[in-house]
Amino acid sequence: MSAEETSRYVRLRVEILLEVEDEDQVTKAALRRLAADRELPQEERTQAEGAVTEDTAEALAYLVDPFDLVSEVPGVELQQASWSSERITYDPDSPDWDLDEDDEEGDDEEGGIG
Repeated sequence: MSAEETSRYVRLRVEILLEVEDEDQVTKAALRRLAADRELPQEERTQAEGAVTEDTAEALAYLVDPFDLVSEVPGVELQQASWSSERITYDPDSPDWDLDEDDEEGDDEEGGIG
């Protein structure tokens, strides 16, 4: 690809840290979304229901959809997305939680809250 072709593509990296205050609500929301998904084959539905019931992080991964994040942005089309979730320990005072630590590439554009 030429430089002109590749410049049309932008990798947007987002890291979100959530505090789960009510695991039951998260699980129920994921199960409701699964129940509403009429295109999901029963075997996949059963597996997904088990995963979101056993692990709140899986329920969140099911509820947070990258397409939802960019679907209303004019002039862009989602080409590919991947995401995951995991339980972690969090100490907001630790230098390990500096949000800019992965920003070593000298990105041209920075954004964020805080």
